[in-house]
Amino acid sequence: MGVTRSEVCASASRKIAASKVKEIRAVVGLDGFVDEIIEVVDKRRNAESYDRVQTIGQLAKKIAGAAGESSNYELITVQQKLGGNGPIMANALAAIGLQVTYIGGVGYPAIHPVFHELSARAEVISIADACHTDALEFQDGKLMLGKLMATNDVNWPNIIQRVGAERLNRLLGSAQLLGMVNWTMLPHMNEIWSRLLSDVLTHLPQGPRYFFVDLADPEKRTMDDLRAALAMLQQFQGHLDVILGLNLKESGQVTQALGLPAAANPEAAIEETAGAIREKLKIGTVVVHPRRGAAAATATESARFEGPFVESPKISTGAGDHFNAGFVSGRLLGLNLAESLCMGTGTSGYYVRTAISPSAAQLAEFIKELPPPQQQ
Repeated sequence: MGVTRSEVCASASRKIAASKVKEIRAVVGLDGFVDEIIEVVDKRRNAESYDRVQTIGQLAKKIAGAAGESSNYELITVQQKLGGNGPIMANALAAIGLQVTYIGGVGYPAIHPVFHELSARAEVISIADACHTDALEFQDGKLMLGKLMATNDVNWPNIIQRVGAERLNRLLGSAQLLGMVNWTMLPHMNEIWSRLLSDVLTHLPQGPRYFFVDLADPEKRTMDDLRAALAMLQQFQGHLDVILGLNLKESGQVTQALGLPAAANPEAAIEETAGAIREKLKIGTVVVHPRRGAAAATATESARFEGPFVESPKISTGAGDHFNAGFVSGRLLGLNLAESLCMGTGTSGYYVRTAISPSAAQLAEFIKELPPPQQQ
């Protein structure tokens, strides 16, 4: 008889509570976004009061009605916050308790104020200005309008000039985790990876280190670009233990790029899909995390875990980044695969319920009696 979900939770909780998480060093990069949460005005009542456009369909109808003419829309910024896969993941890792250095486009020459919370928890080194996302929020979803010109400055020359070669070597030499996320949005990432391989990693001392990668929805990149990035992960495996993190959609995109057969029911087959991708790439670990749970595979084991899915989250943006932070923390702490999945889904579950990134102590308590997934 296999280990039950509650037994996995109890074991993970004990190990997290007893862990020396503050001894773990991580370097994460490289994106950075200032997210503005925006409401679109439908009717303005007076200087202080307005009715907002409630649905994307309602806005679409307004825009379609303006064809051949012109139209004006008032936008109200209701919140400005830290954004980007890297900063969110780094903030979550630092909240858990790791010693984190974040390198990325978070405002240059001065760090943008939205990243001051991250700066208070972690060492932050900026190499470029931040990108901006105007997130138009509606009852039935969001329209994310990105301004991405600053990604062109996230490149190897700026890393070397603004971090410094000696400092970069020192940071990576002492880190147990190197996290490189949002490959899709960063056009120079393949070149950065290539230079890390040729100029840095070959000179670092050997040791137990992980390289975590999140592609971040590669749909807008070409298949050739994606295949080149995946091939490069095989080269990293010679220096670091590679973990490739994928959501359900991304797992399908990678499956297609690798020429693997698509599953008839992708969510039901996530454990098999993780194993097939890992075997094809010959990397350390592949983890696939749809909203209701997660599965992972290494060369010697695979596991699946049901997370604490909640039907009406307080926040959803950043849930995947929190899962990634929890899962890699589990691997770094020596948790087994099922326990690491528990820690990943627990970190995400705590965050979407509270809009707070949990500490290791909060996570251990939450996981001890991890809620079952709610029914949709």
